[in-house]
Amino acid sequence: MKKLFIAFGFVVALLVAGLVVLATMDFNRLGKDHVYVQITEDGVEDRSVATDGTVYMSYSYEQVAYDEDGKEVLVKFSASKNLRHEAYLMLYTKDGNEVTSYDEVQYDVLPAKVKAQFK
Repeated sequence: MKKLFIAFGFVVALLVAGLVVLATMDFNRLGKDHVYVQITEDGVEDRSVATDGTVYMSYSYEQVAYDEDGKEVLVKFSASKNLRHEAYLMLYTKDGNEVTSYDEVQYDVLPAKVKAQFK
């Protein structure tokens, strides 16, 4: 009977750990490559209206990004707001240039070869 309780406790602990991982992990960023861009222009405004009349706005960007070796990559991505000019973004990409997510980063944390491209 004691072994049954131990096995049940192990299964419950495993389920709780799995739920915590699923709730906290961002799979759009997990295992992705990074490229860097500097926002210099406003995004192209995209407006869509849902069937209930709610208006959704997004802003599309298409520009050159740089990988950690300073190699150019053309990327397209969108944001729910018009991004701040002169902001540096670290884009999470897969398959070369498909952007799955982004973070704003400070100039100091950019790789050296990327900094050289933005000067």
